[in-house]
Order: sequence, then C-alpha cells, then structure tokens
Amino acid sequence: MRICMLGSGLIGMFYTMSLQGKRSRDQVTVVYSRTQNSAEKFASQWNIPDATTDMDAAIQRDDVDVVIVALPNHLHKQAVLAAVSAGKPVLCTKPLGRTAEEACEMLEAVESAGVFAGYLEDLVYTPKTLKALRSVRHGAIGDVTWVRSRETHPGPHSDWFWDKEMSGGGAIIDMGCHCIEIARNFIGKDIRPVEVVCWADTQVHPIETEDHAIGMVRYENGAIGQFEVSWAFRGGMDLRDEVAGTEGTIWLNHWLRTGMEMFSANGDSDYVAEKAETSKGWLFPVGDEPGALGYVDMFADVLGALERGESPAETFYDGYVVNAIMDAAYQSVLSKRWEPISLPIWRGRENVESISVRREFDQDHYLVKQERMPDGCLKVIVRNKTSGQISQRVIGE
Repeated sequence: MRICMLGSGLIGMFYTMSLQGKRSRDQVTVVYSRTQNSAEKFASQWNIPDATTDMDAAIQRDDVDVVIVALPNHLHKQAVLAAVSAGKPVLCTKPLGRTAEEACEMLEAVESAGVFAGYLEDLVYTPKTLKALRSVRHGAIGDVTWVRSRETHPGPHSDWFWDKEMSGGGAIIDMGCHCIEIARNFIGKDIRPVEVVCWADTQVHPIETEDHAIGMVRYENGAIGQFEVSWAFRGGMDLRDEVAGTEGTIWLNHWLRTGMEMFSANGDSDYVAEKAETSKGWLFPVGDEPGALGYVDMFADVLGALERGESPAETFYDGYVVNAIMDAAYQSVLSKRWEPISLPIWRGRENVESISVRREFDQDHYLVKQERMPDGCLKVIVRNKTSGQISQRVIGE
C-alpha cells in the first residue's frame, strides 16, 4: 500500500515504524503536518519522498492508496471527510471523534460513499490480547462476567491533549477509549452496553478537564466493563487487563513488567520506553514497542482486510460505540449517577439473556461452591431449588 500519513507526532511515528519496518512492502509516500518544518523533519527521518502542509493535496495524490489519520482529535472529522471526498480508504486513530455525534457523522460519511474505513485501536491487537481473546472465544474461561482495563501514566506528550476543546476531554477520551474497546472485545461486541457510572476529577494538573477517572459500563447480559485511567500516575505507563469468567481468569500486564528489567546507576542516554519517567535506577525497556503495543498486528489486519474486500476487526462503527459510551461517562461524572448509553445505531443482538450460572448438584440442589479443606475433606455449599435455603455438606469426614 502507498500511504498518506496525516500527522507527524508520536502516533504518526509509531504507525510509520510499524508500516515500514522489517522490510515491509507498505510505504508512506507523503506526510502531512501543520508546519513545514515538522513535515520535512519527519520525512527525512523515515525516508518519505514528500512532505506538505496541504492536507487535501496530500490525500488526492495519485500515488496514495490509503489515508491514515494520526492527527489531534479536533482534526479527525475534517481529515476523514477529505478522504471520503477523494474516494480514498481511510484509517483513523482513536478516538474516532470527540463525541458520539462527531463519530456518527464520520461513520455515515464513509458508509454512504462506500469508502473502506478502519478504526485504529491498537491495544486490542497486542499479542497478549489476541492470545487471550482466542482463549476466551474457545470457551477457556466460560462466560465473561467482568473486565477491568487500566491505562495510566504521567500525562500526554503534546499540548493539544490538555486542551479540552481540541481533545474533547481528558484522560477518559485519551485512554478510556482503549479500555472500553478492550472490554467490548472480551465481553462480546454484539452485546449492548446499557449504562455507565463514572467518577472523574482533576487531581494534579491545572487543566479544565479530568486527569483521573474510574468508570463501570454495564452490558445487557449483566457483564461489567471497568476502566481506570489516569494522567497522574507516576513511574511510567501501566497497561493492565483482567478478565474474569465463570470458569477462569486471565491477567495481562503489557508494559511496566515487560520481561526485561535493567538497573543503571549511570543512566541510559538512549530512549527507554514510551512514558518512561527516568533513565536511571530500575528501568523496564521494551524490545519491540510497535509490536508490543499492537500496531504491527493492527495494520496486518486492517490492510489485509482492505486487500481482501472485507471489514477489519475494528471499524468506524466500533469507534462510534466507544464514543457513545464515553459521552455517557461524562454525563455520569456530572450527575453522579448511572447514565444510559444512547445508541441510535445499534447493530448487535437484541434482548440478550443475563449471564446465569446454575450448576446442578443433585435433583433438589444447585451447587454454590465446593472447596478442598486443609484436613483433606471436601466441603460443598448448595442451594435448595425450591426454598432457596443455603446449606453445606462435608464429604470424606
């Protein structure tokens, strides 16, 4: 694929590293940036033939097959609509929009024009996540009842993230979008998210929006997706997921414990890892950041789907649903109560039954729990099917 990269910041860098690394056949042919100096510096660093400050001209070039939007949030809609106008496939970084309304405009634009579109949600493509998702879909942990996803670090690297008008919010819209979509993948993207309760506050930074938030999303089947996000966490970037099921549990640690630990008294003058706060003491370098963060598998899926004429795993519709959940989270922050999620466009299942686990013990009882005790006996707790009475039995006394 010949690619137009819109954006020359950190995310544009990770995207370009992923696309052009390891003798890849995909190449960025032009980079757009809002300043000529940034565009030229980026092009020089990554051996890109052309650099420009004219977004429309970059998109409309004959040597561009795909447009990638790696711009600040307030420019996503403008860039997507320009790609649609040019009839070019478009891939957009997270979050799709600053609001569900904005995301819906982009979704309707690409679908009305019949333009291929992919939502670049990298953290659902990390190698650990993909492996865990396969296990869940094969039934390894039963029905998923609860997903806790956490992303925290000391704060974003560019000024626009901290500006509410440009970004659309704070830590929720910056990182909550990751956590929400991770939970949707484990719970099932065809299960409707129903309501949200969320706390958020500005604890550390002198900004207008939140730098810390915790929220819970309830799904129609009774499952819960929990997100924890912070720009006030010290010590680097913490990416963790926990998935609880009726028959098992999965724990994922993507970043602070990378499998490589190094102590340096002198300090490492080289780059350590994204959001690393120090180059001395105990350090946690990452061998392959684009791979560990999911960018490589993400582009393999999205560009492969484009070549095959299929839909990628993450679409603009997914981005729209995530934006709708975040809108409800922000409403909950203000109201301090559960808020319904407004999804005028819903393409999943309807009237899904709640998760209910009733394991038979005998003709008259359900099994609540069984546990091997220190003396070797098996203690069994049961519930009477008729009266509901809870009782216990000890087997092997």
